[in-house]
Amino acid sequence: MDNPAAADPTPDSQVAPPPQVEADRELIRSSREQGTLSLFGAFVKLSGPGWLQSAITLGGGSLAGSLYLGVLAGYGLMWLQPLAMIMGVIMLSAIGYVTLSTGERPFKAINEHVNPVLGWGWAIATLMANLVWCMPQFALGKAAITQNLFPEVFAGMPAFQQNLICSAVLLFVAGTVIWFYDSGSWGIKLFEIILKLMVAAVVISFFGVVLKMTSEGALDWNAIFQGFIPNFRLLGEPADTLKPILQTTGEFAQFWTDLVVRDQQNVMITAAATAVGINMTFLLPYSMLAKGWDKDFRGLAIFDLSTGLFIPFVLATSCVVLSAASQFHAQPQAGLFELYQEGMEGPTPSPTMVKNYNGLLDSRLKQEWGPDSDRTPTDEDRAALPEADRRVAAMLVKRDADNLANALQNIAGKGFAQKVFGLGVLGMAISTIVILMLINGFTVCEMLGRPDDSQVRRMGAFLPGITGFLGPFFWGQAAVYLAVPTSMFGMVLLPIAYWTFFLMMNSKSLMGSYMPVGGKRLLWNVLMILAAGLATFGSYWSIRNSANPFVGYSLLFGFVVLASLVGLLRQLKR
Repeated sequence: MDNPAAADPTPDSQVAPPPQVEADRELIRSSREQGTLSLFGAFVKLSGPGWLQSAITLGGGSLAGSLYLGVLAGYGLMWLQPLAMIMGVIMLSAIGYVTLSTGERPFKAINEHVNPVLGWGWAIATLMANLVWCMPQFALGKAAITQNLFPEVFAGMPAFQQNLICSAVLLFVAGTVIWFYDSGSWGIKLFEIILKLMVAAVVISFFGVVLKMTSEGALDWNAIFQGFIPNFRLLGEPADTLKPILQTTGEFAQFWTDLVVRDQQNVMITAAATAVGINMTFLLPYSMLAKGWDKDFRGLAIFDLSTGLFIPFVLATSCVVLSAASQFHAQPQAGLFELYQEGMEGPTPSPTMVKNYNGLLDSRLKQEWGPDSDRTPTDEDRAALPEADRRVAAMLVKRDADNLANALQNIAGKGFAQKVFGLGVLGMAISTIVILMLINGFTVCEMLGRPDDSQVRRMGAFLPGITGFLGPFFWGQAAVYLAVPTSMFGMVLLPIAYWTFFLMMNSKSLMGSYMPVGGKRLLWNVLMILAAGLATFGSYWSIRNSANPFVGYSLLFGFVVLASLVGLLRQLKR
């Protein structure tokens, strides 16, 4: 039987829309009659949920993915993040279409019309992603505050005290913003204005540095534009610019090649996973329902995602990729190569950089000594390695946002580089923390069946704030790179959401008369299958590269079997 809410143009959840919603609906209707330019202006004025998505996607994962894409592949992977975002916008548009057409809350709709295993899997995976993801955001925010913005204030201060102060400040700021959200319509409007300003600060910060680099002639724009052409060979081989350098290591060239390819694969997964994460898929429909949107706002929703999400994301991440590529790709990190080079001096590297560098050299030594060797590498062993190996290791060390800012000092000026990058990174961290907390509030309310309880939403929102508060204490120095394994975890979960949305769009009982037909349905299905297929491939690759692939494959297989059995039982009962 068709869903009566889906067949009724005024679903029960929206029988009496707020006056503001009716005013917005009338603005869209009248603007559409006046022409495209007028409609564009109305959409710009009414946009909101897309900017919420921007606030979460422009976070530590995006920074990490962009930074290391540039470090490892130069300009060769400029295409990856825009492509991943296009796939994400397709799936977000799908869940937006379903939600605005039916007026039903997605979690309840999935459990009733599709499969409760998928519904609960979606909610639990979102909850887990929020709790885990908040930790590197706090660590990243702390790094921006102490390294880029106010290093003189924190100089000489014990690490524990730095962590405590920065975590407290970040939690207070994020918690205050979250509190506004439950202050009625004015709170939501203020919330969106603040987030738009944060996203704008991120984009302008990184864009400003790129403009400065361009004016100094530091960027090869011909190579940059070529980097937007997809090159899937980079899933299995190093960038062309790195190949001749790796060959200089002789018999150990394959060791370094395998290491680069493995890191490249992990970073590609990170970049794809952070374009649209599973928790973003939970946020969008509920943020639209919170604004009172319905089927008349479907065009606005797609416009909102295309502008408020896609454009800021592509601008910001592309700027970080090309900045990192121009400064780090195929370039030894200053101070490391000289560390074991007799007669050479360079800037003093940080202890974290030295540890990272030594780890790469030690892996190379163990490769030479064999798996049965019990020798412990020493500085003398590292110094005895061929120059080519030490040079490659210095190119591949994990960089941080602080290194990127420092590397730009000669171009942008010391004060400018540090403050601008510090502002951009801090904006990324805070906006992502805020949205992760907001998503968690929605998620907990849905799981407890209390969608309109503001107290439950606030309590749920502060759960990732608590786990995030602990982030700097556990994840100190390598704040940016720690987003890589977190993103790989998120990529494993993403197909749950994507395939669920595909089933929702094709559920007659849910969609009723709003189900697309003919060519529109074919187009939706082709695009969704493509996006969900790529997400599934990314999930497989994440598990394949994990520490224990067997556990990952077993859990995924168990989830699929459980969902299939429950779906079969539901069919037999009908």
